[in-house]
Amino acid sequence: MPVPLTRSQGPAGASAPIQGFGLGLRSEHYAALSQPLPAGRRPDWLEIISENYMVPGGPPLQHLDRLRRDYPMVMHGVSLSIGSSDALNRAYLRELKALADCVQPAWVSDHLCWTGVDHQQLHDLLPMPYTEAALQHLLPRVAEVQDVLQRPLLLENVSSYVCFAGDEMSEAEFVAELLRRSGCGLLLDVNNVYVSSRNHGFDAHAYIDLMPAAQVRQIHLAGHEQRDGLLVDTHDQPVSEAVWQLYAYTVQRLGARPTMIERDDQIPALDVLLDELDQARRRSDQALAPTREAA
Repeated sequence: MPVPLTRSQGPAGASAPIQGFGLGLRSEHYAALSQPLPAGRRPDWLEIISENYMVPGGPPLQHLDRLRRDYPMVMHGVSLSIGSSDALNRAYLRELKALADCVQPAWVSDHLCWTGVDHQQLHDLLPMPYTEAALQHLLPRVAEVQDVLQRPLLLENVSSYVCFAGDEMSEAEFVAELLRRSGCGLLLDVNNVYVSSRNHGFDAHAYIDLMPAAQVRQIHLAGHEQRDGLLVDTHDQPVSEAVWQLYAYTVQRLGARPTMIERDDQIPALDVLLDELDQARRRSDQALAPTREAA
């Protein structure tokens, strides 16, 4: 399917460096982001939801074509279903590559999960069983995706609410082992670590400790809610204080990483999210201050 964007100049995979603090691009903010922002209030980069722009034309692509000239970008998907027992959707991968070749993101990411089985889409990010068999299933699929895209793939840890009785290792051990064997990168969602740690009773700090710093390429921050005794990753609330504290620990442990705020529902005005992004900058700076002083 053709993607009617003006192709960026340079070789495939070339992109402005991603660093600092970004926002998830949402249609509610197209107009505000198209205007000049005051010094110090501009996001350093934007993350797009890939599937929103895998269309033959229309306003979303027109806005994207304009904004990507001003902001470095990364692409984040929800439909890869890397963990499913179904074969990878090659038509989807071709469309994803076509979009990436035009947008020229620093990387493409999706979730370490499965979203359907037997060619039925369940529209949820379902957790993997943490077993050796699951690792063996994932490794060739990660390689296949990176071969098609010809650019780095990042996988994101998901929040979860149930565990498999046959799990052979912890989630953190599973993620770290997949990164070690596959060589792909990690989009570390700190809110998801916190949500899952509360739901399953594991140590969120120990989870962060197991993550290989060199392969953590990006961090997500988001809000959650409590429902029926569980924490639910809703992306409709500000980042909680507990997640801010875990983020500070993550930065101390792994160093500064490109960090962004996700909001997918009850989306406020851009200024509100920019205030939250300023808080992320402050929290990161405070976490790194002792290391800088020692240096």
